[in-house]
Amino acid sequence: MCHAFSHIDAHHDPVRLVDALHRLQSEPFFVSYKQRVRDLLRARPGRRFLDVGAGAGDAARELTAGTGAEVVACDLSRTMCAEMKKTGLRRVAVADSHRLPFADASFDGAWADRVLQHVEDPGRALDEMLRVIRPGGRIVVCDPDTATQVLDIEDHDLADKILALRRTAGIRHGTFARRVPGLLTARGLVEVEVEPRTLVVRDQRTVDGTMGIRDWAGAFADRGHLDRSEAQRFDALVDDAIRGGRFLYAVTYFLTSATLPTADRADDPR
Repeated sequence: MCHAFSHIDAHHDPVRLVDALHRLQSEPFFVSYKQRVRDLLRARPGRRFLDVGAGAGDAARELTAGTGAEVVACDLSRTMCAEMKKTGLRRVAVADSHRLPFADASFDGAWADRVLQHVEDPGRALDEMLRVIRPGGRIVVCDPDTATQVLDIEDHDLADKILALRRTAGIRHGTFARRVPGLLTARGLVEVEVEPRTLVVRDQRTVDGTMGIRDWAGAFADRGHLDRSEAQRFDALVDDAIRGGRFLYAVTYFLTSATLPTADRADDPR
């Protein structure tokens, strides 16, 4: 079982996924770390950046509006690319992150936000991002690490079971985020920095409208990973926890940034 965002165009209701991405834009947690992504890219007028797995294109539009830099947005999903064009983005490409259709060293920076966890081979996608960035350019990668999840409902065993399924069956590479700093260092990048950002969910609006937590157990039951009675019990316990003010879900995102070395730095004997 893969997450819906691994195969958007094959989803039974792709418009729902588009709407979910737009809703995230107003959530304080996402607003904050997306601003940090923009800061870390060091964008300015006259520079060119690539948004890999751009989704509905909100981040690409915000980077252009906020910095004056040129942004090319690409996504494997034709649904998402159509949405980006509909909302005003001009430079949009349907593209596989494993085989980016851009020349070597053609961008001043690139970023992937909640993307590499979903792709088939995140290491290859990371290398493709590095290939298209010029020496001295910036890369920023952000994903949650599903092994950092916590969930408080009355039945802790059931909560642990759901979170284990999220790690092993729900997302292709839920712990890839922790590997990114080491992979970039091993590839010779400099200024490799990691910032943890923890998302905490306690209110019903975010449970239902943003994170889709109430859908998790039902989706696992649909695919045979969970008994239907367990899924129903999970939903009921989530409701009870919300009504009682005890509900808590949290997961840590790792935001990694780095710089491609220039020829001078690469030749530096230090």
